[in-house]
Amino acid sequence: MPLATAADPEIEGLRAEVRKLRKINAALMDRVERSSDMAGNAFSMFETAISLESMVRDRTIALEDALGRLAKANADLAEAHAAADANRMRLRDAIDSINEGFVLFDAEDRLVLFNEAYLGFWPEIADQVHEGMHFDEIARLAAIHHQPRGSIVGPDRWVSDRLARHRVAEGGHVQALADGRWVQINELRTSEGGIVGIYTDITEVKTEDARERARELAERNIMLQSTLDNLSEGVCLFDAEGRLAAWNDALQRLLSLPDDWSEGLGTHAAVMDWCRGTLGMEDGGVLDWRGDGTHGERRQRLVRCGERSFEVRSNPMDGGGQVIGFTDVSDMLRAQNALQETAESLERRVAERTAELVAVNRQLADEVAERRQIEAQLLDAKTIAEKANLSKTSFLAAASHDLLQPLNAARLFVAALGDRRLALPTRALVSQTSTALDSVEDLLEALLEISRLDAGAIQPEIADVRLDRMLETLRVEFAPVARSAGLALEIEAEPLWVRSDVRLLRRILQNFLSNALRYTRQGSVRLFCTVRGDGVRVSVADTGPGIATDKQALIFEEFRRFDNRPGGKGLGLAIVRRAGDMLGHPITLESEPGRGATFSIDLPAGMPTVEQADRADGIGRDRSMRGLSVLVIDNERTIQGGMRTLLEGWGCAVRIASGFEEAVGQFAAGERPDVVLVDYHLNDGETGDLAIGRLNAHFGTPVPAIMISADRGEALKVRLDDRAIPLLSKPVKPAQLRALLRTMLA
Repeated sequence: MPLATAADPEIEGLRAEVRKLRKINAALMDRVERSSDMAGNAFSMFETAISLESMVRDRTIALEDALGRLAKANADLAEAHAAADANRMRLRDAIDSINEGFVLFDAEDRLVLFNEAYLGFWPEIADQVHEGMHFDEIARLAAIHHQPRGSIVGPDRWVSDRLARHRVAEGGHVQALADGRWVQINELRTSEGGIVGIYTDITEVKTEDARERARELAERNIMLQSTLDNLSEGVCLFDAEGRLAAWNDALQRLLSLPDDWSEGLGTHAAVMDWCRGTLGMEDGGVLDWRGDGTHGERRQRLVRCGERSFEVRSNPMDGGGQVIGFTDVSDMLRAQNALQETAESLERRVAERTAELVAVNRQLADEVAERRQIEAQLLDAKTIAEKANLSKTSFLAAASHDLLQPLNAARLFVAALGDRRLALPTRALVSQTSTALDSVEDLLEALLEISRLDAGAIQPEIADVRLDRMLETLRVEFAPVARSAGLALEIEAEPLWVRSDVRLLRRILQNFLSNALRYTRQGSVRLFCTVRGDGVRVSVADTGPGIATDKQALIFEEFRRFDNRPGGKGLGLAIVRRAGDMLGHPITLESEPGRGATFSIDLPAGMPTVEQADRADGIGRDRSMRGLSVLVIDNERTIQGGMRTLLEGWGCAVRIASGFEEAVGQFAAGERPDVVLVDYHLNDGETGDLAIGRLNAHFGTPVPAIMISADRGEALKVRLDDRAIPLLSKPVKPAQLRALLRTMLA
């Protein structure tokens, strides 16, 4: 391939200048020679010679310079030709060293460069391929000698397709050669408009791909045959020529074919003759040949064959061929017939039983009517019982309230007597009277609490409760009782949190401890907590006489006691059972005679909450109540007298009134009481909270007030809590009243 260099124009210029100088030199020499022949003086000729010598010298120098430049240019040109030849040899060596065939065509589609690997793809025409050939010449030579497989059938068509692909030259394609090889041809345009081609032998890849496909096809055939062999249905497959292509073992079994049947009955016609002639199968044309490649619909028919029945399905294939399936349905038909007979028998039996059921239904209708009448009577009886229970509850509440009024007055008088100096016999009588009043008060409070629990007047307020705080208060409350009875009281207070109603839970534990201390003669009473799963069990164990198993369920009933120890009413555990049922906390008892008893309550675990710091609003501080101005408003004269006697015994200045109008009349302008004790139920429908509100408005400033009432309803407590008015329940305990007064006035 010729290589052009930048020195060519300069060399040509130098050569032209040398030729010009030679012509000038020849002309000058000719002139000198002619001048010498002419007559003239010697001086003129001498001057001419000197002038010519100078011109010749200048021209000679220029000529020598041009010749030097020409020599250098020739040397550069020779060096450039040598480098180009070396690069060309390296390029050819590099192209010859690669395994792929390499070929390069110029912009005129003439062969410029190729390697031996390229000629290896065209062995028949290798000696005819040379540089300068056009691509179409090479393609026609390959087609004439049938080098590509596609040129064997239509060489002209192959040449046309090959030239079209060559002109596009935008990627690769695969050609199959006549000798069984496969070549992948990748052609791309060069920047000068030529085409470079890479020919890669992919015969091994194609062979491996063919082997893989054959392997997959064989595996699929094995899977297909396995599937056919596992079918209970007999299946046979015929190709487009009606030859047997595939079948399964069930076909031979169902059609009673001989062992070598596939050799003698290997066509559709033979199998059809066997079914119709040998077996006598009346197929109705479902077995007819329809596998000639034309589209046909699927056929299905129930065919009788002796004592057996077959469901025959025939389906032509789109590419030619036919599939026929045989299913033995003899057992299924016999089962259907048996089911039909059974159904008819059942229909007869159903008709008979229906008649019987109609008679029974009439009888049941009569019984239902009778039961509905009984249910109506029971409902009436239940309504009457519920009304009676409500009446009983209302009666107990009213009776307890009415009984608490004189009991409150009696307690106030007894407390006033206890504060005076009395003779020992008289003080003993006062003490006995106080004890009797305590018993009556406990009984009335228990009756009232039971009536409120039964009536649903108490609604639990579930919250997170810290047990150790409650148990510490119980320790303070029951420690003196235990000491007086000579018993050891152990309360294990742990910082555990439970979810319960704090008031009802405290009442339950109080009753547990009270019963244990009351019925234990010697030993100890122990309260402890046990964490159980997602809850806490609080237990009270004593060393008392124990309870027999047959009596353990009875002690939770009202007024049930099993010894004659004084003080018990038989109502504490009844309250415990009702409160536990309301809270959903299981109550259990473990006891044996002579080995004590353990009462337990199971509580759900709670979540710790942020607690407010305990306030010390003067609690624990003492203040003398001498001269304290106390206004008592109550409509009961006995309670007025008892309250006056008690408060004056503490040194208070007491004023008594039955209502608001009477109360304000006892104070001059600018005067007001230090504290007001007011009963809730007053005369003429007036209530204590209304009286307190009117007193505050009259005096122009809030007056400390304490509400006293036998009403233990939640509504009253909520209303008084909203107004920050403390409530004392009747009968009033003097110590409780005195402590509350000290707390409020500290």
